[in-house]
Amino acid sequence: MLGTGPAAGARRLRPEPPEELPSQENLLLAAAYVSDAQYNRNVPFRTSPQAIRLYGLYNHRATRAATYFFICVSLSLALFEEPALFPLPFWATSAAEVLCLTAFFGRLVHFAKVTPQKVFWKDTKNICIMATIALTLIDLIIYGSLEAAHIHSVRWSRALRPVFLINLPESRQIRRALRSIRNTLPDILYVLLLFLFSVLMFSLMALKLFGDRGLKTAEGTPYFTNLLEITFELYVLVTTANSPDVMMPAYNSQWWYSLFFMAYLVVNTYIFMSVFLAVVYNNYRKHLKNEIRKLACLKRHKMVEAFHLLKVKVGPESVVTEAVWKRLARAVAPGISSSHLELLLRISDEGQKGHVDKTNFLRLADLLNIEVVTVNIRRHPLEAWVPRVYQSSASLLVQKMVRHRIFVWVYDVIILINAVFIALDERNPFISHAEWLFLSLYVLEILLKLYTHEPRAYFGRKQFWNWFDTLIIIAALVAMVANATIQSARKYKSQQILDIVLILRILRLLRVIVSIQRFRVIVTTLINIGPTMITFGGLIFVVYYAFAVVGMELFHDKVRFFDPNFTAPAALVCGNPALAGSAFARDGYCRNNFNDLASALVVLTELTVVNHGPLIAGGFALVTHQAAKLYFILFHVVVVILIVKEDEQDGQLTDVDAMEGGLGGGEGDSRRAAWRGLYCRIASKKYRTVDTLLQRMFESEIAPDDEGPSLDEILNFSPSDMYPKNPNFENSA
Repeated sequence: MLGTGPAAGARRLRPEPPEELPSQENLLLAAAYVSDAQYNRNVPFRTSPQAIRLYGLYNHRATRAATYFFICVSLSLALFEEPALFPLPFWATSAAEVLCLTAFFGRLVHFAKVTPQKVFWKDTKNICIMATIALTLIDLIIYGSLEAAHIHSVRWSRALRPVFLINLPESRQIRRALRSIRNTLPDILYVLLLFLFSVLMFSLMALKLFGDRGLKTAEGTPYFTNLLEITFELYVLVTTANSPDVMMPAYNSQWWYSLFFMAYLVVNTYIFMSVFLAVVYNNYRKHLKNEIRKLACLKRHKMVEAFHLLKVKVGPESVVTEAVWKRLARAVAPGISSSHLELLLRISDEGQKGHVDKTNFLRLADLLNIEVVTVNIRRHPLEAWVPRVYQSSASLLVQKMVRHRIFVWVYDVIILINAVFIALDERNPFISHAEWLFLSLYVLEILLKLYTHEPRAYFGRKQFWNWFDTLIIIAALVAMVANATIQSARKYKSQQILDIVLILRILRLLRVIVSIQRFRVIVTTLINIGPTMITFGGLIFVVYYAFAVVGMELFHDKVRFFDPNFTAPAALVCGNPALAGSAFARDGYCRNNFNDLASALVVLTELTVVNHGPLIAGGFALVTHQAAKLYFILFHVVVVILIVKEDEQDGQLTDVDAMEGGLGGGEGDSRRAAWRGLYCRIASKKYRTVDTLLQRMFESEIAPDDEGPSLDEILNFSPSDMYPKNPNFENSA
């Protein structure tokens, strides 16, 4: 693997003799290794020149974007297929699906061209993709044939569509999370079985205690007379979603019956759930560390391979020459600027000797991941056009005032006063005129900042807060002018425009975030950890999508929603007589149905929150069978207990100082005013996730002159021997 395993028909490229420069083929192979190390890719590829070029095309941004496009199209087809939110003919959706399957198969063939044949057929994800394509085609043929004969059938293969999202190489983060959960399951299975046994034992006791006493629920139905219903209610009680309602009929009969429910809560909610969470936490972290240790060692292995391909002898030391290092960096990052490249070279060539040693070469992948921005400090246009006016004493006084901290404080007070006026009745003429005053002050603030700071720097690519502030003010100004124009015409009053004005008035209060530095730190932190939530969101979406498709097949048209103005008797029972007198229909839950993908996803979101989940599950059990509750229990176990609990433990460690300086913040601007020309700065300190810290920890355990474990040893790592000898987070960071 990674160029070291057997590859039929593929020749291994060897570095040139020490006295010669590396060949172009060796440079391309080294660039592939460094790129894989930079993005933590673990793809075994052939090392022939043609395979390397195909591998570069495989990882190209355009081909990956096209793959994600077809994945989105495939997943969105459920919106247009029966039961559909936007119905389309079967031939249209089937043609789109065949097109997506063709794209996935083409991507798979491309992958087969760059990987050794034996490795390709041993890879489980490739088998999964091929099997899913075949099953989907079979389902399409069968369903189409039955539809032509006007026979209703089930599209069971739709639940398999997330397989493409999971198993394509682009989704390695989601796949790694699923793999960690899968590895955790055997360890938590015994705890889960013991917990279910406990629930079942308490259910049997409840049936014997309360089943023959003639107790009634608040709806008038028999209380605890069905074992399946009792098991479901007690399982829900673990979440406390139906507490104390489930206990009240027994408690109203005899006070000491409450002791049964108290004992149940202590045993199952507080003891079993705590033990379950501890086991999940321990085992998930153990397997996560093993995964990250593999990544860290594979990264070192790839960088060492790249170094051996390019090294030359300078005295007793093996090094990479400056010219070769630059060619390599440009091959890995073609869009890198000359100033950025020079900065990285100065960091790598510490003694300015004209070459990079092995220790510094191994850091290249990390250096390329650091975002560096080249900033061009320009003169203000007014300084060039009217230098005497712009450099006059009055102008300099205005600029000094705008840069001063008091200017920020004054506008903080204005925003707070504006907040008080927003809470008052806008129909009052005084309040209405005051809004124009506040808006004028905000526009004046933007103009003063643009007068003080160079406009292109103020609206730079990284100046998020300046863009946010300005767009809010411009949108509010346009909306208020439009509303005033419409009202002055006195022909009609646009409620939509008025709603927009009211919303934008409230959004102006968000400018407090721009003004208060600590608020900006918090919000910047939330923005920084956003990308790390994509993996968790993708994992949740995969499970949601599969359960939504299954739910659509099970519960389609069992519950229907009618317009509130519809007065037919069917509207009172959600279109199903089985719901007559039920809490589901009485509380107006008719829109919580599985009649299309969007509605199904909303229901699953409500079930994730747990509150009123028993009411929803009970409604669908009434229109189908009590066994339908197993669907909702399984969803809760998979999503809430397994996925959400594990990802809660995999929290984010964030550097709260990771904030951008930004122009217009007050501090530092006076220093920048004296600067001219080009300079480089770190755009932002990268937020540090648990994954990143663990990877740094394991990397720090490998000495700079150590090439790390062999490839076979890396691939055979197990959680039992994963702990480093002397883990040190401080040194690794």
